[in-house]
Amino acid sequence: MASPPTTILSELGFRFDPNNLYQQVATQVLRSAELLEVPRFLQLILAQPKNELMVHFPVRMDDGGYRLFKGYRVQHNNLLGPYKGGIRYHPSVSLDDVKSLSLLMTMKCALVRLPLGGGKGGVQVDPRKLSKDELMRLTRRFTSALGDNIGPDYDIPAPDVGTNAEIMGWMADTFINITGRAHRNQATAVVTGKPLAFGGSAGREKATGQGLVFVLEVLLPALHIDPAKMSYSVVGFGNVGSWTARLLKQRGSRLRAVIDHTGAIINEDGIDADSLAEHVRETGGVRGYPNATAIDADMFYKTRVDVMIPAALEQMIDEHVAAKIDCKVLAEGANAPCTPEADRVLEQRGVQVLPAILCNAGGVTVSYFEWQQNRQAERWSEAHVDEELRRLMHAAADRVTELAKRMGCDMRTAAYCSALGHLDEVYKIRGVFP
Repeated sequence: MASPPTTILSELGFRFDPNNLYQQVATQVLRSAELLEVPRFLQLILAQPKNELMVHFPVRMDDGGYRLFKGYRVQHNNLLGPYKGGIRYHPSVSLDDVKSLSLLMTMKCALVRLPLGGGKGGVQVDPRKLSKDELMRLTRRFTSALGDNIGPDYDIPAPDVGTNAEIMGWMADTFINITGRAHRNQATAVVTGKPLAFGGSAGREKATGQGLVFVLEVLLPALHIDPAKMSYSVVGFGNVGSWTARLLKQRGSRLRAVIDHTGAIINEDGIDADSLAEHVRETGGVRGYPNATAIDADMFYKTRVDVMIPAALEQMIDEHVAAKIDCKVLAEGANAPCTPEADRVLEQRGVQVLPAILCNAGGVTVSYFEWQQNRQAERWSEAHVDEELRRLMHAAADRVTELAKRMGCDMRTAAYCSALGHLDEVYKIRGVFP
């Protein structure tokens, strides 16, 4: 007999595909909803995004020719507030991937109790193959194509893989120039993750890594791991991986190994995270870092550490990788880095998985702070941002821990149940229009 999640997806017209990322994520959420006895109408609502936008737009290249690009913006749910979520520039961007990430954003915002909904967007492009001027023109055309589908009271994009503060600045400037007077006074708040001089927030660049470290402060001692003495490895050394490593360095943790798209490295005595981050900025990857030894991927995953932090793309950890991993705790810095099969293998091997919607919620939380500051014409200090982020991340981690104990379930299920319980409560208050 089909499980309830499969039944709901079938009712909505899905053809079951176990390798489809959106169906994987939706099934995990729906299983948690079933465990929590969430009403069926809410399961149906959450199983599909409210809006899916696809745009095609031409961009003039530096050689005078034009290329046509495909972009997406998926708005999953706005029960709690405006849609919120990143913009990704990557060759593998697809509708199902963006849908998956928008659903996770809904769960993430609900878990942390932010007054925001879930959204996500992206463009199929390799930003490293474009000049700065081409990247700017692409961003402006994409923003223009989105039009009034984004706005400071409706849908607020942010940086993601392949985008950064400079790109967010271009998006905000474009929106300000094309919007009407209705938004002009607060139009800077249309995106977050902007440069500090143009309405950005102190602490935003490190926010996802900082939030992960705050979660580890709460959860690791209960797992008998001292952050000041632990060893760890990182998958991916972009914004999330590098900032997490730099912040853990300040607490005395030892980075043993790193892998990214260029290769893998190890140093038994510890890798200096700040030095490695500078090397990556200069060369584009960890390969060739002089103060470590090159290793293959197999050896990287078999390197014994207390904590492994996948901080790259989705589904990097499959069942074959999970069978090799030698760690006590896997803390998900990336969105959906583990496949369902990997989850089962890790559970069988006794590896505690700390879920992404908790671990990497620091980014959207500080984005919320930036949005607040823009709308109120305020500027918060980095110390104040960190204090507020610590408070919200600690509270979310405590809720997940308490729920996992009470329900006798894993941390991922507990995190989804905490988010779903909050959404269910608000739907009971508001009802479903009309």
